[in-house]
Amino acid sequence: MTRIVGMIFGEVGYGNFKFLVAKDSNLEKGEYVKVNHERYGWVLAQVRSIKRYNELYSLNAITGAAIPKIQEERIIADAKVIGYIDRDGLLKTPKIPFKPGEKVYEADASIIRKTLKLEKRNGIYLGLLEGHSRRIPVYLNPNKLIQKHIAVLAKTGAGKSYTVGVLVEELIEKKVPVVIVDPHGEYSALRYPNDNPREISLMEHYGISPKGYDSIVEYTPNQSINPQAERKLSLDITRFTINDFIEMLPTKVTDSQKGILFEALKVVETYGNYTLEDIIRVIHEHESKAKWNLITSLEMLRESRIFDGTPVRTSDLVRRGITSIINLRGVQPEIQDIVVSRIASEIFEDRKRGKVPPLLFLIEEAHNFAPERGFGAKASNKIVRTIASEGRKFGMGLCVVTQRPARIDKSVLSQCNTQIILKVTNPNDLKAISQSIEGFTSDLEEEIKQLEPGEALVVGDVVEQPIFVDVRVKRSRHGGASVEVVRERRSRRAGTGFDSLLKRIFSRY
Repeated sequence: MTRIVGMIFGEVGYGNFKFLVAKDSNLEKGEYVKVNHERYGWVLAQVRSIKRYNELYSLNAITGAAIPKIQEERIIADAKVIGYIDRDGLLKTPKIPFKPGEKVYEADASIIRKTLKLEKRNGIYLGLLEGHSRRIPVYLNPNKLIQKHIAVLAKTGAGKSYTVGVLVEELIEKKVPVVIVDPHGEYSALRYPNDNPREISLMEHYGISPKGYDSIVEYTPNQSINPQAERKLSLDITRFTINDFIEMLPTKVTDSQKGILFEALKVVETYGNYTLEDIIRVIHEHESKAKWNLITSLEMLRESRIFDGTPVRTSDLVRRGITSIINLRGVQPEIQDIVVSRIASEIFEDRKRGKVPPLLFLIEEAHNFAPERGFGAKASNKIVRTIASEGRKFGMGLCVVTQRPARIDKSVLSQCNTQIILKVTNPNDLKAISQSIEGFTSDLEEEIKQLEPGEALVVGDVVEQPIFVDVRVKRSRHGGASVEVVRERRSRRAGTGFDSLLKRIFSRY
């Protein structure tokens, strides 16, 4: 039998109860407790708040009387009922409240795993469950995670890219195809084992070891800026329709120019394989003077060099056991928009036809590619919204990562049935999160604002109820650490012990 931590008293409801905390229990907010219900057996609950009371001390302090002994103090905890697992394996909440006077016990690891359904060790290992003294690994169902889309949300520096790196490592381990849109070139470091001494010292705590991944293939439109990329990213112009060209061109196209472009495409299609240069040459031969502005726009597009070289096929990008990184570091925003729009569209079309295997399409800085109305128009927005609403039917999962939840398309965010939320403090971002999560409460909002670096709230279909996770360290190197502008001098007496080590290690965020 686990130790007793308190006793229920007062008015008891269906979803919560108060209990008098036992002396020397060292109970903390967020811990899991259990109560033996007369009808349902063991029921799991979680401590949501703890308060200390000493009415005599407060009264005597005002009147000037003697201070009472410490034994007069009472500690009252408020717990939220999570529920119990019935005979069919379903999570249920009691329909009959607990009796006042029932003892409250510290929850053991087995009932936590069973009730929260954290037992499957073949899932996505995100980290350790917060709220329990023993190490309880959190494994997420990979099918639910990918099929129903993911949103990773956090303020700048809270650790969203690091957390996404953990997810990608797990998907690589399971040979799930992943295509990553990487605007800042952060994910190249997945190739190399983690060599950070401070993080390595924590790996035993999480039950992992350093590891680099050789199943990474990196593409970039500009290899002079990103020389580590194995392949030049070149778009397949033969898959562009006239509407694709119109959306892509940097200037507005008139009706007469649309007609000229349409005629030119009909001509070059007879060539079989053709280039942007072929299209420009055919337009040059047209008699209309309207061709010159169209040629200027196409030449501006040519200067981006995104059509130079052998086109990258979707069958190259989406392969079992391969993670493809689209490194867009140093690429102009308007060209990034074209690249994401085209690659996402082609992968989605080929996935619907069964030409590529099921995959996860991951977009960093997603608010730049699927902005909310009022924050600019992007060519990529339409296809991202389509994947969010229809991708699950065809086996194309979506993961959006953003530091500004208020600026990402609300229809995209609402379609992400799993949300991994790190620290967020901006009121507009918190409002956007609350609108996208069913049953979001003010308590959860306060928790999000108080999260420490490396802690995440996981909500959605992938978990039975919202849980807080201590995100594990990465096996591979982290490529998104902040640059230290002014190096701080750290005292050798800055702190000792495991808590101090954690604070120093999580400075990586």
